[in-house]
Amino acid sequence: MIPPRGAKAKKGARPLGDFVAAALDPLAAKRGFGESDILLHWDAIVGERLAQVCEPVRLQWPVRPPKAPPDAPAEPATLHLRVEGAFALEAQHLAPIIRERVNARLGWRCVERISLKQGPLEKRDKGPKPPAPPDEAALREARAATAGVADEGLREALTKLGANVKAAKG
Repeated sequence: MIPPRGAKAKKGARPLGDFVAAALDPLAAKRGFGESDILLHWDAIVGERLAQVCEPVRLQWPVRPPKAPPDAPAEPATLHLRVEGAFALEAQHLAPIIRERVNARLGWRCVERISLKQGPLEKRDKGPKPPAPPDEAALREARAATAGVADEGLREALTKLGANVKAAKG
């Protein structure tokens, strides 16, 4: 992204993630998405299990009446999802939850309806595999280090973190 004329550019290297959304937004707009947020964060919106069997295809907005005032609120859209065949019934039952999660992510009532179409999903890279669980020695050492923490939930979280760090250093 090129800074506006007269603005100072940030110095130094910037993470690639800073450029992804800006690069994808025009492509997402061709499919009806105002921004790439739904596409980029689909796993986080619907959960990993559901994201493995369905994906957003496009967001279809209703046609505005020609005599509608310019300041009239936009009518909600229909989110079209592609679902693997055997999971269409489950996705149909979960449609209200999906709609609410998408709307919560976007911060307004953007989606009113969900349309499902059965078909194969696009192949997606699942990313790096999660690291192997830490060994018993790392867990024992982490438990010993966190023995003085009174809150059980915090102690357990710190133990897991410590064991993973110890295993990574290895």
